[in-house]
Order: sequence, then C-alpha cells, then structure tokens
Amino acid sequence: MSFTLAEPVHSELLLKKSRFIGCVQAVADRPAALAVVESLRTQHPGAAHVCWALMAGGQSAANDDGEPGGTAGRPMLEVLRHQQLEGVLATVVRYFGGVKLGAGGLVRAYTDCVAQALLTAMPVPLVQQRSLCCAVNYALEGLVRREIVAAGGVLEEVRHEALVQFRLSLAASQAAAFVARLDDASQGRVDWRA
Repeated sequence: MSFTLAEPVHSELLLKKSRFIGCVQAVADRPAALAVVESLRTQHPGAAHVCWALMAGGQSAANDDGEPGGTAGRPMLEVLRHQQLEGVLATVVRYFGGVKLGAGGLVRAYTDCVAQALLTAMPVPLVQQRSLCCAVNYALEGLVRREIVAAGGVLEEVRHEALVQFRLSLAASQAAAFVARLDDASQGRVDWRA
C-alpha cells in the first residue's frame, strides 16, 4: 500500500558548518513540485543548492542541483521509495559552510535530512478513487445523497436540470457495491452516465 502525507514536515541539520533545511510534503504532480522548488529558490537566494526528489508515479524525478551526480536527489528519492510514499516531494536547501563533505558525506546528509523530517510525519493511506456520474428524477435526490454519505463518497457536483445530475467520487473498492445498492433502492431508475 502507498501513502501520502497529511501535512508538510520539516527538519534541519548542521554538518561541518553546512546547513541543510529539509521539507517533505504532498504534491499533486510534477508542475506543482517544480513550483515549490522555485518558491524555495526565491525564499533562499543565498543557498548553494536546492535539491529535490519527487515520487509521483510516472512523474517521479530527482535533481542534484549542482551537487556531484547521485549524491542528493537520488538518495532522497530512495528514502521516499523505502517509506512507500506517493505524491510526495522532498526538498533540501543547502547553505554551504566552506567544508567539503565528500560524496559519502553528501549522501548521508541529504538522506538524514529527509529521514529526520519523516520521523514526525503522519502518513495517510492512498485509496484509489473512482468517479461516477448519474442522473435521477427529483424524488430520488435525497436517496442518492444519503447513499453517497453512507458509502464515504465525495459529492463533487450537483446540477438541477430536467433531472438531478450528480458527479461523485468514492473508493474504487466501494464503487460496484454502491451502484448495486443504489440501483436496488431506486428500483433501477438511476441513469448511470460515462
């Protein structure tokens, strides 16, 4: 099972006069992650490096931002992968203290910074969602609303036209049972739409 984070978590590490400021947070996708990284560059104009790692399915990536290849982004990515995190961005801002750490020291510093932040994290299980659309006559609107709540679904949109049209999402594992329950309770009068 994969997890995301309920809220951003932070850490700070001082190592041989270098300061490492870490943050791990949930992000929707790569463009959102890049916006966070750009914001950090603006907030920390004196920083030597803003390294990052993103676990987001097909959009996963890592960036060393000028550190020797494979010493920052990739090790940070491995920490996220080891924790089974998905849809999560890890960033570490480094202020260089004048003492070189060597490749091994850099790998340890970046992984430790991310790992320390994750010690206080609240992981949230990722549940695959399914979107459903249906239409019913006005007499069945209350029934549909009650069933959505009972199934733990999220009502995304309701349109009142000739029929009441619902767009909702719920756990994919609950979708088939929800449809069957609603069809049964409405005696087959729910119009399911693509």
